[in-house]
Amino acid sequence: MSAENPSADRPNVVYILTDDQGPWAAGCCGNPEIRTPNLDRLAATGTRFDNFFVATPVCSPSRATFLTGRICSQHGIHEWLSEENVGPNARGIIGEEVAYTDVMAEHGYYCGLSGKWHMGDSMNPQHSLDFWYAHQKGGGDYNAAPVVRDGEAIIEDGYITDVITDEALGFLDRHHDERFYLSVHYTAPHSPWTGHPQDIVDSYDDCPFDSCPQEEKHPWAISLTDRCLGDREMLKGYFAAVTAMDTNVGRILDRIEELGLREDTLICFFADNGFSCGQHGFWGKGNGTWPRNMYENSVKVPAIMSHPGHIPEDRVSDAMVSAYDFLPTLLDYLDLPVPEQQNLPGKSFVPALMGDSSMERPGFSSADGDEMVCIYDEYGPVRMIRTAEWKYVYRHAHGPDELFDLVNDPDERVNLADDAAYQERRKELKGMMDEWFARYVIPEKDGLKEQSEYWR
Repeated sequence: MSAENPSADRPNVVYILTDDQGPWAAGCCGNPEIRTPNLDRLAATGTRFDNFFVATPVCSPSRATFLTGRICSQHGIHEWLSEENVGPNARGIIGEEVAYTDVMAEHGYYCGLSGKWHMGDSMNPQHSLDFWYAHQKGGGDYNAAPVVRDGEAIIEDGYITDVITDEALGFLDRHHDERFYLSVHYTAPHSPWTGHPQDIVDSYDDCPFDSCPQEEKHPWAISLTDRCLGDREMLKGYFAAVTAMDTNVGRILDRIEELGLREDTLICFFADNGFSCGQHGFWGKGNGTWPRNMYENSVKVPAIMSHPGHIPEDRVSDAMVSAYDFLPTLLDYLDLPVPEQQNLPGKSFVPALMGDSSMERPGFSSADGDEMVCIYDEYGPVRMIRTAEWKYVYRHAHGPDELFDLVNDPDERVNLADDAAYQERRKELKGMMDEWFARYVIPEKDGLKEQSEYWR
């Protein structure tokens, strides 16, 4: 392992990824209404990142960035995939990329997936994942879900959150005596917010949902908001989806402990993108509005890494880090080589993970304060630069641009992009953004060229 990590032996890795979970949607993230005792338990045994950003606020491209360390304008997925997963149009899209699972498999890990893939060709195992239990699509009904089991497309009996966990537990039982990596990818709490265990749904009958204010409809909101804004049943369903998922995270933690592997297993928990349930007057993520948005609830997610005896416990880090930093961080932690030929935009945040407070100084990432931390996002022709104090959103061709003073306006209510007093700031941030993307964008995969139906 890296010098920052005291263990000389590589741990097992369990990587849990949820779908559409807002950065507010967990008790350990400060929400007193939603029940997530097992996520809270995981956070108490590890480090939670309060400023973890995805690279794209929608599922398929975000997942590809987690896996490969490359941004959309490198790996080429810019939108959620609808026709490429199964059927005659199925195709693998990131096959030429080097995933961290490829590196891990080369160094002795047995790798598996249980749950949502949604990065093209769900029928066939990819990127060194020898165990492959995959959702055929990107989501859908929680009961009678379409999955791929043993290479066959079937309709699965049971509540899919439970079944994904059942398959994960079976993997642990079979491979606990070898070095393993396991992805557990839940579809929860993605829509639909119906079909969840009724006792959990009913348990939220009296919840005031103060954490999800149903604000006046956002002028850019799409039809999902029309269906959900102000609907308590939808709120109950979303909260129930999270709590049911949390119960299953607890089953995984229990099994790892029963097998005597807890101190030999790194557990990572993230969501593929954030979500709003009425905050800012809309329901959804980056595509919950037109034009697409880069609000904090869309681009930030819950993030926990736990390895008892190695990673500091019950700690919250303020370091600003991104999904494109995850691959170099994980491989650094495991003392495995980072693919140098990939022109990766991210860097390891192992120092922050191990308690180095210098990465948490507002706006800077190094002890002497000479490097400003900037987070960059893209969603097709929409790009964002986010510093500790400012956020600038650039909407190529469509507009309007946005500039937010996050110190004085943390809720992003006052757009300063056209304010004459802030044009130098806007120009500075735009220049930094352009320079960063120019270093990493592959021209033929450039998101600024994306003008598909999603942008109309």
